[in-house]
Amino acid sequence: MSDKPRSYALISVSDKTGIVEFANGLIENGYAIVSTGGSARALEAAGVPVVSVESLTGFPEMLDGRIKTLHPMVHGAILYRRDAEEHIRAVADAGIACIDVVCVNLYPFGETVSRGASVQECIENIDIGGPAMVRSAAKNHAHVTVVVDVQDYAAIISEMRSNDGRTTPQLRKRLAAKAYAHTAAYDAEIAAWMRSYAGDRAFPDQISISGRLAYPCRYGENPHQAAAFYRERVTGEPCVGHARVLGGKKLSYNNLCDANAALEAVKDLDDAPACVIVKHTNPCGAAMADELHEAFARALEGDTVSAFGGIVAFSRTVDVDTATRLTAPGSFFEVIVAPGYEPEALDAIMHRPKWGTNVRLLEVGSLAGWRRRAAGYDVKKLVGGMVVQDRDLKLISSDDVSVVTRRSPTAEEMDALMFAWRMVRHVKSNAIVLGRGRQLVGVGAGQMNRVQSVRLAVEGAGANASGSVLASDAFFPFADGAEAAAAAGVTAIIQPGGSRRDADTVAVCDKHGMAMVYTGIRHFRH
Repeated sequence: MSDKPRSYALISVSDKTGIVEFANGLIENGYAIVSTGGSARALEAAGVPVVSVESLTGFPEMLDGRIKTLHPMVHGAILYRRDAEEHIRAVADAGIACIDVVCVNLYPFGETVSRGASVQECIENIDIGGPAMVRSAAKNHAHVTVVVDVQDYAAIISEMRSNDGRTTPQLRKRLAAKAYAHTAAYDAEIAAWMRSYAGDRAFPDQISISGRLAYPCRYGENPHQAAAFYRERVTGEPCVGHARVLGGKKLSYNNLCDANAALEAVKDLDDAPACVIVKHTNPCGAAMADELHEAFARALEGDTVSAFGGIVAFSRTVDVDTATRLTAPGSFFEVIVAPGYEPEALDAIMHRPKWGTNVRLLEVGSLAGWRRRAAGYDVKKLVGGMVVQDRDLKLISSDDVSVVTRRSPTAEEMDALMFAWRMVRHVKSNAIVLGRGRQLVGVGAGQMNRVQSVRLAVEGAGANASGSVLASDAFFPFADGAEAAAAAGVTAIIQPGGSRRDADTVAVCDKHGMAMVYTGIRHFRH
């Protein structure tokens, strides 16, 4: 290897993990390091020889660091084609150097927003020079190696050592694709923040959904399908996407979907100790109580058969009493999601035979005030596009409903109706749930007609149907649903109203002495 560097490697990074080792590896392979700002200081402090950007450009850093690398001496050194005589002559005549490696990771805009920084600080963390260099290097990947991910440092140095100080075209192509994905995701985050900052609630003309690979899933919806989980930036809202995985097997696609459904349902019960048990994204058990272990016991009573192998979510930190009931002989759950776990509770779960290595434990943090932090759209991918909507976070109270029958609900019935209404929006349409007190006792989900959902909910509730209340996510198109409910002993109904045959349903309720209220709000879930 010649003592004279064959070219420059430009390093300008916010995340300085492993950068000293990478820089030394580049020097070993014949590169001189050019850097600026904090990166240069970090390298120099570690004894790495650094050439300042100013010495290349002949122009000082200015405007509080906003102008550093935006200069022809930098971008010319990156962008010129090494196989074009005209380019080679042009850079030689201008005295432009050769930058063959560009190692840049961008200002931490997403992290800055997530920690609640001021508007001005967020704006100052919008990187300009970094993305410009990344895109320049990626465009010229036929000649230039672009690096945006610290995980790629080792592979690059290894390849250089076996390839006379150069990377292969195939690696440069892969790194260029990663670089464009990196800047696209970065711009998507900024665009989303700017829309919020501007107070723009309209759907934008263009939308980009960005995420970073968190981990490959155990498998997809079915074992023959591969799957992976991509994580969005932190929003501050407790969510499965940013949960700490404390134990258990690798999560599958279905585990993640079910855990998300369970957590989103229990978040609607965050004003008390509560538990929701989910199977195939539908709640099969849910309850609120004075104590968490009691809420779990009552949720389990809702459907003990379906609960086996299901996903459990809690609204409070799991305590020892709850952990003891969770791990009772004969029980098994795929995933447990909770704000946290008491040390003794975690120990009890992890040391139950086969549980510690199998049951996935997710910790999401406190649910307190989560609605104030809720953000983002609800997005569903279709073949050839996506449908985007606001999230269904609409809450109502007993003051928001209208009584349409001769009999008004009792106070106890109204409390049960409000609980059932919170739960029905988490059940796939056509959705019917039956509740007694603050306990889910029957569910009819995903049927093609509403009366069939009523029948399934009644059948599942068994004897508990008598004296229960019913929630329907949409109006009854015919009176047969109310007839089936009356026959099972349901005493009160909550539904949106709005059918041309509403009068027929009201008449059935009046005939059987049932109370019914309208919400004026529908909760379809497809």
